[in-house]
Amino acid sequence: MKVIVMGAGVIGVTTAYYLAKAGAEVTVLDRQPGAGLETSYANAGELSYGMTSPWAAPGIPLKAVKWMFMKRRPFFIWPLISPTMWAWCAQMLRNCNEESYRINKSRMVRVSNYSRDVMSELIAETGIEYDGREQGTLQLFRTQKQLKGSKADQDILAEFGSPYEVLDPDGCIAAEPALAQVREKFVGGLRLLADRTGDCRLFTIALAEKCAEMGVEFQFGQTIRSIAIENGRVAGVETEMAGRISGDAYVCALGSYGPRVLRPLGIKLPVYPVKGYSVTLPIMDEAAAPQSTIMDETHKVAITRLGDRIRVAGTAEIAGYSKRLGPHATDTVRHVIGDLFPGGGDLTKAEGWTGLRPMTPDGTPVLGPTQYDNFFLNTGHGTLGWTMACGSGRAVADVVLGRKPEIDFDGLTAARYS
Repeated sequence: MKVIVMGAGVIGVTTAYYLAKAGAEVTVLDRQPGAGLETSYANAGELSYGMTSPWAAPGIPLKAVKWMFMKRRPFFIWPLISPTMWAWCAQMLRNCNEESYRINKSRMVRVSNYSRDVMSELIAETGIEYDGREQGTLQLFRTQKQLKGSKADQDILAEFGSPYEVLDPDGCIAAEPALAQVREKFVGGLRLLADRTGDCRLFTIALAEKCAEMGVEFQFGQTIRSIAIENGRVAGVETEMAGRISGDAYVCALGSYGPRVLRPLGIKLPVYPVKGYSVTLPIMDEAAAPQSTIMDETHKVAITRLGDRIRVAGTAEIAGYSKRLGPHATDTVRHVIGDLFPGGGDLTKAEGWTGLRPMTPDGTPVLGPTQYDNFFLNTGHGTLGWTMACGSGRAVADVVLGRKPEIDFDGLTAARYS
């Protein structure tokens, strides 16, 4: 079977790997000159198995309003004249209740836990290097109210069997010794022991190289113009440079840009781009640098150790497809790294970046079949694409090849939006 995978980010490349491993002939198309150059390029670096949960949760609407008025805000909506954007926001609000939250979280955890397990197998099989660490995530609380409020998260973590520790300031410092310099700035933390870290782009590039060794063909610089339908099936992908590229089956892993090519096919997915920012800086003082990932609960900013670098990422900005990196866009993430790990990294050499996260209003990715029997989806992972990539890629590959996937697809397909 010949399969065309659209998208060479971490989702597309993992899908290609599992397809090729099963014996399929695979071609990957991407408009960029290489793999992992869009959302996979400089994300937070978290493999957030313990923090897998939808943004749409009880109490979030009120919190979001408060966040928008913070000096260093973690959330902002540009008042665009966009029916698509406001419809997406309305759908997200409808999911901000206890019943929807539990349903959506259970679906997401199903994918996340599976991904955690199969990623370990993939690393053992391939031996690829990606600055990976397995030291968990420390959710850091600056106020007693935040610490008390984490009880609800603890209950959910316990329900889904995700190991954690509740830490006092001394416990936080034991996990992250550099925090001793700023112990007056936090009251405690929640440590998620199953979480890992790693550079998503390094992983994507290394896995793409393995794919190429397995016979996967990568066609870079190929902008997709449209998808051709003939006799009720997908007949090919129309590209600007190479014309039509055809196969037996097709997988759309285009992230935020998927809806643009899917809409003409009658596939209307509520996947919307949510902009995020990051800076990457070299470590200046090993003793003052983080060891794993710290999530600042106040600013919703993640600080992650990636080898000899520090990645600091955060902010959720609803602003359409704009990828403008303004002069003050990374002020919040720069403030947090300087506030919690002063002297750990060299901010004068920080490289700023912005990317678009493909978000669904319920937080759950969209996987598997469509109304076309040879066309499949692997998209909508939001901030958890890196976390869910291996599980999503393997499960979707199984569906494409007519094999029974190892996880239940109930609630994961596009049918939930019908």
